[in-house]
Order: sequence, then structure tokens, then C-alpha cells
Amino acid sequence: MSKKGWLVTAAGLGLNLALGILYAWSMFSKQLTEPVESGGFGWSRTAATLPYTIAIACFALIMVPAGRLQDKLGPRIVATAGAALCGLGLIVSSFGAAARSWPLIVGFGVLAGTGIGLGYAAATPAAVKWFGPEKKGLITGIVVAGFGLAPVYIAPLSKALLASSGIPGAFRTLGFVFLVVAGVSAQFLVNPKPGQVQKSAAPLKAKKGKRAAAPLGDATWREMVRTPRFWSLYLQFACGATAGLMVIGHIAKIVSSQSGGAIKAGFIFVALMAVFNAGGRVLAGLASDIIGRVAAMVSVFLLQATIMFFFDQFSTTTGFLFGAALVGFNYGSCLSLFPATAADYWGTKNLGLNYGILFTAWGVGGVFGPNLAGMIADATGAYTAAYRVAGGMLLFAAMLGILSHIFLSSKLSEPAAE
Repeated sequence: MSKKGWLVTAAGLGLNLALGILYAWSMFSKQLTEPVESGGFGWSRTAATLPYTIAIACFALIMVPAGRLQDKLGPRIVATAGAALCGLGLIVSSFGAAARSWPLIVGFGVLAGTGIGLGYAAATPAAVKWFGPEKKGLITGIVVAGFGLAPVYIAPLSKALLASSGIPGAFRTLGFVFLVVAGVSAQFLVNPKPGQVQKSAAPLKAKKGKRAAAPLGDATWREMVRTPRFWSLYLQFACGATAGLMVIGHIAKIVSSQSGGAIKAGFIFVALMAVFNAGGRVLAGLASDIIGRVAAMVSVFLLQATIMFFFDQFSTTTGFLFGAALVGFNYGSCLSLFPATAADYWGTKNLGLNYGILFTAWGVGGVFGPNLAGMIADATGAYTAAYRVAGGMLLFAAMLGILSHIFLSSKLSEPAAE
């Protein structure tokens, strides 16, 4: 087993543990909406969501060119650029004020969002290339779990910094820290040279009673986007991301609002959601190998839809612990099920670019969900209607998954008629 491969995997994990600050935004969002006399900026919930929304959009959009860049320039250069942009973006954000929002929009939204996308796109491919096919799922799970797990430490750290240094000081400190941590981690991301990776002694075998999932050829991105299956998956991914990111981006404010201000430690729920987010990425992937991708995906959608329809009933610590855990788990599940499904349908040769294109659906959901939730909360004083919309979208995604499996199974690799 290659020690170098495990070092690259650890570096990818470390990089994602820094870049995962995206999921801790709700700590800043909550503080931004507090009155100026209480250390906040007095922003509306919609305004406080905008930098996060832009960051998600930039993250998703940069994934496509980032995949090509890391193939040409190597993961170290791309990840280093990502680390620099992320750290610089947080520092720029520290110049924001109650009447000056552009530093957060440009800093966190554009610079940090782009940097996160560059780093995320470079970490997993670099690690996976060091191992044979029998460990690709494990290595992928380890690397991407870091991104979901990051808020476990970033949320309480952010809370402490906000209390001691205020919003500008918190952004500035995190910027310098992440510039160093992510920058150092990026230096260990390298692709293996020819002959450095040993081939598996034996090919992977399908589990007893199940057929091995064979790719339907190594499709190019042009061939992929011409298939009905791609657009079905795209809509499902967008719906799943909408519901998950809507709650993740507002959880600290949701807890405070629905508990009537009785529960102050919103960072605990951010951290809990992160733990289950990371766990969902690993466990859903394993479950889909047993029961199939479609069954796993539909189950995740139905479970989260149920939770969303009842989320407005949570007002106690126990209720929020239960709700946050399930939302985090289901959201994390999507981020392992969709790349695995893409590999099943269109092969692994062009998976980086193909999944990058599919991943823009996550950006669509991320832009739509948190922004809608903020606008509804500002207009109605509650998140109830947003939960209903998200629940309906998840039911639609589940139905679409079932219908696509029934009617498109024999046409997975056929391009749509022109």
C-alpha cells in the first residue's frame, strides 16, 4: 500500500476541513442580522444570505473549469490557488460594515466561493488516483467527509471569535488561519507518476446475488447532456440541494427563532449537522452498493421530505437535535450518491468533467434554497412556508427518480432526440 497515497489522502482531508467553512455560514448569518448595538450589522435575513448564496454559485460554476485546470496544471497548483483565494476572501470580508455589504459579497461570495471550488475539485481526484478500484469509494468518502465535518470545529471557533473580536475580527482571523492550513495541505496534493500505483491483484467481484454495475461506456460531456437520464438526475440533485442548503444556511437563526430565543447555542446544531453530513456521505454510498442507487436515493428524498413537513414543529433542544441530524445525514447522502450514479451511467474516464457539470445542479439548489428561505422568513416572520416548498420539491425528486428508473432504464446511454 502506497504511503504516499495515504499522505495525499490526508492532505485532501485537511484541505476540505478548511474549505468547509461554507457550511458554518449560519453562525455569521445570525450575527449579521443582530442589531448594531449587539455587535451585528442589522441586516435583513435576505441580505445576510446573499454572500453565502453567491459563494455557492461560484463554487458550483468553477467546478467545471477547475476539473480541466487540474488535469493540465496538476492538483497542487489548482489547490494552492484555491487556498489563497479562500483566505484572501475571508480577509476582504473583514472590511464589511452595517452600511457596507460589498466586502462580504466580493470577499466571501466571489473570492472564497471560487477558492472553495478550486480546492474541492483538486482534492478528491488527486487522492483517488493513488489507489486501485477496490478502494476508490473509501478514499473518496474520507476526502469529501472532511468538507462536511468542518463545521464541527469551525462553528464553535467562529462563535468564540465573534464574541471576542466581532464580525470583522472573526473573518480576519479565520482568513489568515485558513490561508496557512489550506495552503500547506495543498502542497502535498500530487498525482502519481506512471508505475507508482500497483494494479489490483484481482478484479472487483459483484456481491453475491447482485450484478456488478457496469458503466455504459465512457461518455463525453456532450454525449451525457443529450441523455434524458442526465436531466432527470440534474433536477433531482437540485431539489435535494435546495432542501439541505436551505436549512444548513439558516440553522442557527432557525433554532433561535423557533425556540423563541430560549436556545442560544446554535453552533451545537451546526456541528451536529456536520457530523451527520459526513456520516451520510459514507453510509449512503455503502447502502447504495447493497440496495441500489435508485432505492437509496428515493429513500433519502422521502425521509427528508417527511422531516421538512414537520420541521416547523421543532422548538426544543431534543427536536432540533433530531431534525438537524436527519437533514445533515440526508444532505450528505446526496453528495456521495450522485457522483457514484454518474460513474455508473457514464463511466469514469471523464468523471471529473461530467460530475462537474452535474454538480452545477447543487449550485442551482444552493442559490435558490437559502435565498428563498431568507425572503420567506423576512416576509412572514417564519420559515414554515419554505419548509413546505422544500418538502414538495423532495417529493417531486423521489417521484422523478422512480419514473426515470422505470421508463429510462433501457435508454440510459441513448442521447435525446435532436
